[in-house]
Amino acid sequence: MARVCALLSGGKDSNYALYLSLARGDEVVCILAVKPRRRDSWMFHTAALEAPRLQAEAMGLSHAYREAVVSGVREREVEELKAVLTRLRSETGFDTIVLGGIASRYQLERARMLARHVAAGVYAPIWGVDPEEHLLNLVRNGFKFVISRASTMGLGAEYVGRVFDEDLAREVIALSRRYGFNPAFEGGEAETLVLDAPHYRMGLCVRGRVARLPGGVYELVVEGMRLCSEARVELEQA
Repeated sequence: MARVCALLSGGKDSNYALYLSLARGDEVVCILAVKPRRRDSWMFHTAALEAPRLQAEAMGLSHAYREAVVSGVREREVEELKAVLTRLRSETGFDTIVLGGIASRYQLERARMLARHVAAGVYAPIWGVDPEEHLLNLVRNGFKFVISRASTMGLGAEYVGRVFDEDLAREVIALSRRYGFNPAFEGGEAETLVLDAPHYRMGLCVRGRVARLPGGVYELVVEGMRLCSEARVELEQA
């Protein structure tokens, strides 16, 4: 059994990796949400950054929750995280970093570098999975999530804030084949927000609106977020 520090963005992949870590019996001593100051971070999630704190609470792991603010500048943000992880390694005694990466070698290599810096290992349980099967498996395993930001051709405003089921997953897979984007969004085509999962005791209720940003980007602007018994998204009508 490992003592893990899980990097939690609020999205589907970091949540699924943490779920798999718990399923194999790991002890979660640290949940780290990294918050970039810039929206073009290469390494970290930038949408709906309010979510990880509530997700940790939904898991019953509020005591393990930590936050780190970084510049969001490529490479500098990774260097900035070294000091944070060094402190957390001393405070919590974690020996493994949990990573939700699927195909980004950039993220994996830098996570390994950070882990070496603090003499820890890396657990990346969904690295290399088939992205189409991964999207379907999330739904089949009881994960409820939405697209919180879409930034690729084929994913318009109508896909932001919709809770995924198998039909929507297959629709997105079909769009990915047509437009050539990664269906698991590993290339930054979209970001996601998990509302509920098998390891949650409660769900997240989100109130917000869909905004169009420059460059054909659509984003779920969160007006309110709280824990609730039945996860849902309430979108204001334009």
